[in-house]
Amino acid sequence: EVQLQASGGGLVQTGGSLRLSCAAFGFTFDHYVITWFRQVPGKEREGVSSIRSDDGSTYYADSVLRRFTISSDNAKNRVYLQMNSLRPEDTAVYYCAADSHAYGTSWYDPYLYAYWGQGTLVTVSS
Repeated sequence: EVQLQASGGGLVQTGGSLRLSCAAFGFTFDHYVITWFRQVPGKEREGVSSIRSDDGSTYYADSVLRRFTISSDNAKNRVYLQMNSLRPEDTAVYYCAADSHAYGTSWYDPYLYAYWGQGTLVTVSS
């Protein structure tokens, strides 16, 4: 059974940092795309960052470029999202998602992903 577990959320002040972790169970990362999404109440799920585990290609939303860094540890079946210079508008529930297809420039579309973790809440206070 494929499972994803997101963790690492919490409360942080503006300008602070957090590192989110996505652990995968039931499959190996080698040929998957792992993407972080976030969602606030009343809004659609937003693609934050994505990584292809086979070649290391990464994608970022403009809103997080140069502040967030996605990385993977294929040996541990984990993907990380290092979030620096956090802002109140980064407050959301963050989800990791996985799929065996690489969607390239469509990476941010949540409807393309087959597997989802349960979400971890990030709150950035002003």
